[in-house]
Amino acid sequence: MIKLLAVDMDGTCLTSRSTLTDRTLRALRDAAGKGIIIVPTTGRNMLCLPHRLAAGTLNKDKGRDAEGNRDLFRYVISSNGGRVTDIADKKDLFQAMLPKETALSILEKCRGKRLGIASHMKYRYLIQGKPLAFMGRVVYGRDAGGVCCVRDMYDIVCKSRYEVEELQIYFLSSAARKQVDEIMSEPEDACAAYTGIYAEIFSKEASKGRALAALAEKLGIEKQEIACIGDGENDLSMFEASGLKIAMGNAVSGLKEQADYITATNNRDGVAEAVYKKILR
Repeated sequence: MIKLLAVDMDGTCLTSRSTLTDRTLRALRDAAGKGIIIVPTTGRNMLCLPHRLAAGTLNKDKGRDAEGNRDLFRYVISSNGGRVTDIADKKDLFQAMLPKETALSILEKCRGKRLGIASHMKYRYLIQGKPLAFMGRVVYGRDAGGVCCVRDMYDIVCKSRYEVEELQIYFLSSAARKQVDEIMSEPEDACAAYTGIYAEIFSKEASKGRALAALAEKLGIEKQEIACIGDGENDLSMFEASGLKIAMGNAVSGLKEQADYITATNNRDGVAEAVYKKILR
């Protein structure tokens, strides 16, 4: 019997246009209505969760979803496992932060290069420079509620009393990508997960799987009682912590090879299919 469903956001719950369909949202509500604990498990930071799942923000009232309906979830795994947050009690249950010295070293090496810089700090998404911040708001729309534009990320991190959950370095050319590879070849306490246009940099102690296992232990839930759904390489660790492993139809090949079930793509409501066929059957 599944008691907890950990579900990725981008490429999984969200379509290629970063929207959450009515059918997928309904499936998650149906699962929650059956007593299954829904846990958004994402590379996004807390305040940039999909707006239709606005219960994930700490500014909302105890898990009330954006459309005024009953509670959908209480726990969120954000920043690729950097935090596990109980939004009802407004406290972190698990943290794996990027060491400040490491973050500053990486940011120093980015100076003078044609790279975009962003970071997750204290649940917010900080972006260096107005052009990149504007692009972020265009791409994510209403999901970009936690975006904050800063002038100099190095200076912000250096002076802040908050720890860094994650850095993101954007590159728009193969040459810039090589520069990021060179920068990331040195830190021993950080790792990087790449997309086509940016690298997510986080502590080696952080992963979706480790965060999920920590949450399950606190809730007294066994591995075989956990299901997860994902599409990317950063979801592999989540597979290791789950009893039922579901890959999206658009998932990377490595994830599909490890999956117990491959559902439809994110543009064909694959999460809803998986919930009704494998979890609520």
